[in-house]
Amino acid sequence: MTTLVALLSTGKGSWGQVAGLVKKGEWEKIILLGPAFAKEFTMPGETFDFIEFDPNKSLVQLKKELLSKLKPKLDTLDFGAETALSIASGNGKEHMALISALLSVPVGVRFTALTKDGVVML
Repeated sequence: MTTLVALLSTGKGSWGQVAGLVKKGEWEKIILLGPAFAKEFTMPGETFDFIEFDPNKSLVQLKKELLSKLKPKLDTLDFGAETALSIASGNGKEHMALISALLSVPVGVRFTALTKDGVVML
């Protein structure tokens, strides 16, 4: 089983993509990240860790913040373990900071999406 790491930020309909991934995927662990307003995301019956970040930080500061908050949650994974990553939500700065932080943990990253055929690992 795989850990899902998904960004919950801006983008029309992107929270639906994340909700579908959480519901339809088979995940060992789910970590959702977003600014303060993303704490409103709920999925009754689903358990996930939420990491809040400050989207107003610079790219370098945001990467450091995400790394410091992600590393303890991912340290239990085997070295080089693979994570399913959804960046359907958010902007380029958030995407770059998150990908850089995950690679610095280090964990392998496979992008994932919910399609009409189900959960797809890219």
